[in-house]
Amino acid sequence: MRHVWTEGALADDDRGPVMEGPSVLFEIAEVRRDDPIVERFGDAERLALYRRKFSQDTVVEPFKYSYGARIKGQLRWAADLLRVKPYSKSAWISLTMPGEPYDCVPCLIGLAFRIREGALVMTATFRSQNAFTSYLNYLPLADVQAGMASDLGLVLGPMRVFVDVPHLYLADSTQVLRVMRPCLSRPL
Repeated sequence: MRHVWTEGALADDDRGPVMEGPSVLFEIAEVRRDDPIVERFGDAERLALYRRKFSQDTVVEPFKYSYGARIKGQLRWAADLLRVKPYSKSAWISLTMPGEPYDCVPCLIGLAFRIREGALVMTATFRSQNAFTSYLNYLPLADVQAGMASDLGLVLGPMRVFVDVPHLYLADSTQVLRVMRPCLSRPL
C-alpha cells in the first residue's frame, strides 16, 4: 500500500478514481494465515468469499469468473511436468482465455511453479491489483501452492508476486491510512 500511496499517480477506473503505482515485484517468504495485520484489519467474510472463488469450479457471486475453474484443470499438467523435469522453468499456467468479454479478464493472469533447492516456488502474475485487498488473493493462493507442494511431496518455498498495475481506490483512503498509520512515521 505504501508503494502505491507514495509512488502512485491519480488515474481513472470503472469503479472510481484510483492511485496507480509503478509495477512491482516482491517475494513473500511465508504467507501466514495468522498474519497480525490481516487479523486486525482484514475482512473474514470477504476472505471466505475469495477462498471460494479460488476453490470452486463455478462462479461465486458477485464475481464474473472462477479462479478455481481456471486453475484446477491446469495444476495436474504443471505437476506432471515438474515430476518429469524438476528443473523446468516451463510450469506456467495461464488464467486468461482468448476472446473473453473485456469485463471478465481476470486480475490474476498466470501462475508459475518451480522446484528450487527442494522447495516449491510459486510466482503469481497480476495485470492489476488493489493493494488494499491484496491479502484476499495471497491467502487463497497460498492454499493453491500448498496443495501443489503436497502433491509433489515438497516443502513450501516463497511466493513471488508481480503486479503490473498496483492501485488503491480513493474511496478506500480512510481505511488505507488506518492500516498504514504505523508505517507512515518510518522513513521510506
